[in-house]
Amino acid sequence: MKPLEAKLFRNDADWSSLCAHSIRDVPTLLTRLQLTPADLGYAQQLPDSWQFPLRVPEPYLKKIQPHDPHDPLLLQILPTASEEQPATGFVRDPLSEASHTPTAGLIHKYANRILVIVTGACAVHCRYCFRRHFPYAEHRVAEGVWQQLDEYLHAHPDINEVILSGGDPLSLKEAQLYPLVEIVQRHSQIKRVRIHTRLPVVIPQRITTELLDWFAALACPVIVVVHVNHAREIDDDFKHAMQRLRQNDITVLNQSVLLKNVNDTVAELVALSEALFAAGVLPYYLHLLDKVEGSAHFDVSLSAAHTLFSQMLAQLPGYLVPKLVREISGEASKKWMYP
Repeated sequence: MKPLEAKLFRNDADWSSLCAHSIRDVPTLLTRLQLTPADLGYAQQLPDSWQFPLRVPEPYLKKIQPHDPHDPLLLQILPTASEEQPATGFVRDPLSEASHTPTAGLIHKYANRILVIVTGACAVHCRYCFRRHFPYAEHRVAEGVWQQLDEYLHAHPDINEVILSGGDPLSLKEAQLYPLVEIVQRHSQIKRVRIHTRLPVVIPQRITTELLDWFAALACPVIVVVHVNHAREIDDDFKHAMQRLRQNDITVLNQSVLLKNVNDTVAELVALSEALFAAGVLPYYLHLLDKVEGSAHFDVSLSAAHTLFSQMLAQLPGYLVPKLVREISGEASKKWMYP
């Protein structure tokens, strides 16, 4: 093992244990939050399983208010009967990612950027996830996929940014991510590595010294894009994690999804931008919902989104207003959806 590798792979029991011991059944969740099935509109008999199972780790659970069936954090992770209702225009692959997959584990939709599906695992299952039906079993990242990434970069010297996604890339340990360091070091064309993750939000303990050392080993700047939808997701532990990233010269951006009954008021969106900036994170994107099957109950109309965006412009300085965007299959980039 190289000296750097020996330095990296220590003391990950805390965060990985929190991942492993996440709540995975509705009755336990209801007991912890002091709610009943009737409070949430369930029939007396809860279903035995869901197409997309519940998963919520302890640090995120502590942010949810007990006794409140309308808590905006709870609504993001709670399975409901609405998910089983068909809705026109809501499909299993809303971004047509299958048609942009040149090889297993790689998605190449936009010029100069390649996205790597490093894992299908997440620490939390968000009910609006656009990859909730993604065939992860067909895209397992192992040594072979890292090799395919290496070969793909050799064949496409115009690619200058690698994006790690999933699942959640930070649900992997540093040892599993380390091959990327060697690949990046072989390809001087790579100007940036971007990490899309919700781990620092739901398990802030993931931002360890070992992870920061792994970031430092990359021979290019690192951008971490976190996913916060509501100001109440920002607590002291999250702020501390963001401080550690910034102290190590890592750029931190946030992307949110506009969600009905979660953050679809101007007060909530303004509070989110202010809380992000106070935590050292710059608002980046506010996504309109990707129309994935099972998520129609979260949809906010374009006209309502335009109204909210205009109100945000009136109440916030421009640098705290995230770009209102929608990802449209076949487009050369995300489409700005301004009024």
